[in-house]
Parts: sequence; structure tokens; C-alpha cells
Amino acid sequence: MRCAIVHYHELALKGRNRPYFQNRLVRHLRLILRDLGIGQVDALTGRIRITLADDTPWEPIKARLSRVFGVAHFSLAHSVPLSQDGNLESMKAAIGEAVAGLAFNTFRVSTKRADKRYPLTSIDVDRAIGESLCALTGKRVRLGKPDLNIQIEMLTREAYYSVQREAGPGGLPVGVSGKVACLISGGIDSPVAAYRMMKRGCKTAFVHFHGRPFVSRASEDKVRELVQLLTQYQLYSRLYLIPFGEIQRQIVLGAPAPFRIVLYRRMMLRIAEELARKEQCWAMVTGDSLGQVASQTPENLVVVEEAAQLPLLRPLIGMDKIEITEQAERIGTFETSIEPDQDCCRLFVPPHPITRAHLDRVKKIEHGFDLGAMVKQGLEKAELAEYSFPPRRESLP
Repeated sequence: MRCAIVHYHELALKGRNRPYFQNRLVRHLRLILRDLGIGQVDALTGRIRITLADDTPWEPIKARLSRVFGVAHFSLAHSVPLSQDGNLESMKAAIGEAVAGLAFNTFRVSTKRADKRYPLTSIDVDRAIGESLCALTGKRVRLGKPDLNIQIEMLTREAYYSVQREAGPGGLPVGVSGKVACLISGGIDSPVAAYRMMKRGCKTAFVHFHGRPFVSRASEDKVRELVQLLTQYQLYSRLYLIPFGEIQRQIVLGAPAPFRIVLYRRMMLRIAEELARKEQCWAMVTGDSLGQVASQTPENLVVVEEAAQLPLLRPLIGMDKIEITEQAERIGTFETSIEPDQDCCRLFVPPHPITRAHLDRVKKIEHGFDLGAMVKQGLEKAELAEYSFPPRRESLP
């Protein structure tokens, strides 16, 4: 049998809740591979087996498995029947054939034995297969940093062997930690914040504020592309696009210039919170990094957060720009994020924004606005876009 063997790590620590987490991971694997002609996805002892046809290409499957949160590592494997008397001849022959065309000088064999009743220990199997390969290939064993690491996983009735392990993203399956609403711009930070929350098992809805009618659609187009990229990790996404230019204009006309940025962000949170409640989210997420810009000083973060009642999560708060940029490059959002656009946050920006706003002063300024009407204005003009991966016409449930 040709198959992919998927391993998880953090899920194995969940005790009695482990079946729930494992089932969510199995469901996610079935959904992400559903258009590639996959036979079965089965939960085995401590691992998940994905049955592949002999002609199923490996590269597309590898690319998708590398984006499934909850997967620690995986490999393309083949199975052989396991003789209960400790006879390993069929396994020796199969592994010998598998490594025959590979270029290597040193190797090691790493065996895991799920059924401890098997008459041979893991070390016994390592030694027997190693001796066989030495005789067959003339290569030598090296336990530390070998050219080739042959993985053997022994279950009750069959054993699986593979010659290359691929890294997964780790984390928890998307959805096991509930749902959050992420405020996403066209920049580098917020897509990384969304990714980090998905990795902790949160299904993510997106909210984007754009500057139309005073700017072009460039930021919207970027965000649509970013959400489409991030949907590869959670399979289905909803994106709310909020026209914020007119609301900003009202704030400009009625507030002192240094306070505009703080007022913009407080209004964004109010509007996003209404959408978050509609989406049944338990928290909101931003890409704030402490001290990165004027609106992200400790004082301003506190004043902005006060506008919301839902918890406000900031997964990048302790990261610097280099760390955030490196992660954006790894997850594939960086190139899109650095494309030029006209972000609404740069619209009507004062030359000297306040860095230590006081809540009492901010609330006094807000008394001059009809905040409820402004929130309603943003919600009434919101547009909803939906994305799924693999792409298909109908939305996923």
C-alpha cells in the first residue's frame, strides 16, 4: 500500500479530549485533499494514514499537508505485512528496493513499535534492517546526521517504511479554539497575526477598512489576495470590506489633529466588534506590535482597547519587525503585503499624532460625534466576500 503517514505532537497531550482533536484533524485532511483523488483518511494508533493510489502525484499532496495545522511531520510511506513470528525478510526486501536508486553514503534506521507484544524490539529491528542494507548496498551506518534516515513504523499487522520526513506547521487543527475576527490591512503584520491565531486552532473571519471613496481599490485588492492565501490554511474564509473614508472625514472635521489615529482605531474596533458578534467570535485580533508606530505605544494601546467589550488579542505584541517579516516570508504573504497601495490608515494622517493619549480626553472628544450612527454607517455599507480552498463554486459549511 502507498500512503502518507501523518504524525501529530501537541494533540497527543490532550488526554481524554484527544479523540476530539484527532477527529478534527482527520476532517481537515479530508477536506484539503478532497480534489486530489485520495482514497481514505484513517486514524491509526498515534498517527493518521492517508491512502494513495499508485498514480497519485506526491508533490501536490506534500504542499497541502505542509499547511495543515496540527501536523507535526509526515512522510510518503509504503506498507508491508508484519509477520508475527519476527520474520523481517519481506521488509528487508521492500526497503532494499526502495533505497536502491537513492544517492547516499551513510544511513540510519529508526523504528517505532506501537504494539509492544511484537517479539522484536525497536532496536532489534533497527539492527536487522541495518545489517541487511549494509550487505546490500555497501553503505555504512551513522546514527548522527546520516545522509538517509529510514523510518519504520510497526503496528499490529503491518509496518510502514519511508525514506524522507517532511515538516508540518504544528499547532492545533483550525476550529478547535473557536472563532476570532481579525482586523486585516494590506500590510505585513496583520496577515501574520491571523496566521498565528489559526495555528492555535482559531477559525478566523476577516475585517478590512478601506479608504474609498477617497482612494483607489488597491488596498482592497491586496487584502482579497492575502485572505485567499490564508484560506489555504483554514479552507474557508469570510472577509468584510468596510468603506471607512467618509467616517474618517467626519472625524477630521470634528476632532483635534493629534487624536485622529486613536479615534480612527477606536471606531474600527466598534464596527469590527459588531461583525465579530454576528460571526459568533469570542475575540478580535490585531497586528499590533508594541512601540512599532505611534498608535502602538502602551498608552495608546490601552485607550484604543477600551472601545471594545470583546477580548482584543495581539499575537505579535512582543515581536519586532524583522521577526514579523521573516514569518510573512515563510507563510507566503510578504510579497503581496509589500505591493504599493493606499491604506485608509494613511488617509487624513496628522503630521504629529499623539503618542500618550488620555482616555478622559479621548472620550470628551467623542462626545461630539454620534458614534452609534457612525457604526451603523460602516455596517450598512459593508461588503462580504467568501473564499474556499480548494476553490469551488459553493461555500463550505
